Amino acid sequence: MKEKKQGAKPTPERASGREVGLVLVLGLLSALIIQRGFSPEKIVGGFFVSVLLLVLVYKDIMRYKPIYFRDFKMLSLLGGLLITTMAVSSLSEYSLLALSKGLGVGLAGAVAFGLPVPIGAMLVTLLFDFHTAMIFSFVISVLMGLWQGDAGIAVYAFVGSLVAAFSVIHCKRRSAILVGGLYVLAANIFTIFVLLLFEGQFLSLKTPVALALGLISALGVIALVSLALPTLEWMFKVTTDISLLELLDLDQPLMKSLMINSPGTYHHSIILGNLVDAVADSVGVNPLFARVCAYFHDIGKVKMPEYFIENQGGGINKHEKLTPHMSSMILISHVKEGVELARQHKLPEPVIDIIRQHHGTTVIAYFFEKAKAMPNGTELSEEEYRYPGPKPQSRVAALIMIADAVEAASRVLNDPTPSRISA
Repeated sequence: MKEKKQGAKPTPERASGREVGLVLVLGLLSALIIQRGFSPEKIVGGFFVSVLLLVLVYKDIMRYKPIYFRDFKMLSLLGGLLITTMAVSSLSEYSLLALSKGLGVGLAGAVAFGLPVPIGAMLVTLLFDFHTAMIFSFVISVLMGLWQGDAGIAVYAFVGSLVAAFSVIHCKRRSAILVGGLYVLAANIFTIFVLLLFEGQFLSLKTPVALALGLISALGVIALVSLALPTLEWMFKVTTDISLLELLDLDQPLMKSLMINSPGTYHHSIILGNLVDAVADSVGVNPLFARVCAYFHDIGKVKMPEYFIENQGGGINKHEKLTPHMSSMILISHVKEGVELARQHKLPEPVIDIIRQHHGTTVIAYFFEKAKAMPNGTELSEEEYRYPGPKPQSRVAALIMIADAVEAASRVLNDPTPSRISA
């Protein structure tokens, strides 16, 4: 998924109070959900088992994905997905049992095969990453096995969850969720066959019932993930590859406006996108996220496109009739205008951060030097000709800033060889 903010507080070496509280709350809720009937002894035991599993998750994230500790809402989202997956599964079990009773159809003890457990792993992959989904799959499958009192169901849940996670690693369109659901269906059928063979019940009435329930589980995964994903993206301000790819559509209003009103800036942004995409992997950032940020970094120029050299096409330079200070104010304003336009069109917050940071606190040297050459120019302060910043707070922001300078240099040099651009 997209790169998280890199300039935030450092990763903690030990858990904070609210993180400990989150683990305890999640442990208690898990213990309550996996019980059949109210038994204080079982609830206490379930609580300690759940907390142990959650501590393993915590340690794994601290070791391999410490970036999530910089945003407590992401930890809350992960914990919420765990509890919600179990709660939805519990509700599904109740609904299937009630439906079978109403229809007078027996489920032959196979109701657990119809639970949409893989929804959690699929959502974790889409909203977080595959590594986190693997540890999530392990925890949810162990809890399912304890809940159902059946190791076979733990295997069934683990296989389905892993396949669900694998199926959406490179998910670029929301229709890919449907394909993921079909993979889950295939995994369900295969696992059901294997488990029933192992139990010696392959030729019993349980087989067709279990297969039908496996189909229901896969359909539930498709429906629930399709409904939940956009809601979670909006609630937690998470930018998935799916939503990023949608922003690259040329019919996107901001991109269309940039293409029509500022063709030079549009071309510059496309070239910049190609530059950052080519090197994003080597610096450890999401190429898709970097490209989207490059496309939108200069959208503020659509307000006054004729004041930016790439849109002048060799015509009259509007700045010739302005004072250096006024020219610098116009150039600096495109950052603020870009942020406002991005908010109006509800672009993701990480993209807005890049728009704000892509010039950092650099000085517009050309107009500053021009102003210094005028009478009383020696009394000028650089602050009047400086972008407000902040400086780049992430690798993507720094990459956009560097690529922006490289593209600009290659455009103004008469002979833009690699050595001259580097100099």
